[in-house]
Amino acid sequence: MADEEAPRPAGVGPGDPPPTPSLDRALELVRFLRVHCPWDREQTPLSLVPHLLEESHEVVDAIHEGDPLALEGELGDLLLNLAFQIVLAEEAGSFGAVGVVARLEGKMRRRHPHLFGLGEREGWEALKAREREAGQGVLDGLARGLDPLTASHRIQERVSGVGFDWADYRGALGKVEEELEEVKEALAEAAVAPGPEGVPAGPPAVRAGVRVEEELGDLLFAVVNLARLAGVHATTALARANRKFRRRFERLEALAGERGVVLHEAGLEELDRLWDELKTEE
Repeated sequence: MADEEAPRPAGVGPGDPPPTPSLDRALELVRFLRVHCPWDREQTPLSLVPHLLEESHEVVDAIHEGDPLALEGELGDLLLNLAFQIVLAEEAGSFGAVGVVARLEGKMRRRHPHLFGLGEREGWEALKAREREAGQGVLDGLARGLDPLTASHRIQERVSGVGFDWADYRGALGKVEEELEEVKEALAEAAVAPGPEGVPAGPPAVRAGVRVEEELGDLLFAVVNLARLAGVHATTALARANRKFRRRFERLEALAGERGVVLHEAGLEELDRLWDELKTEE
């Protein structure tokens, strides 16, 4: 395709009036880049997957950081990736923007029948279950690339949609306590035998085998379920805990430096005192 076949999108050149933002303008921009930029011209749906994943994570980071300006920019980058996939599909003759938006609108109308005069309000998972093709299982169609925490949450949501769920968080809490006891049993069984008589006992050690891994996995799954029934997404809760721990530990490093404490020489007891001091301040 010759350069003159792809006119510059309005609003991107000097002196052009500010355009009205829209999905169409993002698509026009990608079509323009496909003609004029060698890198953009070479991209395929698969080659862009790493960029799509990276931009998605950067959007999430901006949300967690509470930075509106950063979020605005990252959403733009993500929108570019979405527009890129649509344009590539157009070029391949697979589908286009009209089809993408039409399917989105149709899905939202089916899943919100009470808002569009199409029926009574129903649970999200129950509505989705009806949409599945004949012969599909409840867990069919879950994205394979989900992180394990999110996958656990979605699995539990799916089976909840067909009634396989606790009535409230108390059932899930009891399951967490049960799984914790099984973890304790597995760790006790896997504990390394003490040394010969007369040899000072070292710190307790565990040979983590299949059972320890399995029981810890069951415990994590149960905790995700408890979080879900408590109205919390485990991924969000863990991300918050990670940020809190990182913030405190960085303050601990600074405090230790001020007091001449060398971290790797201080020992747990001294570091724990600093940690508790910081928690008290908060």
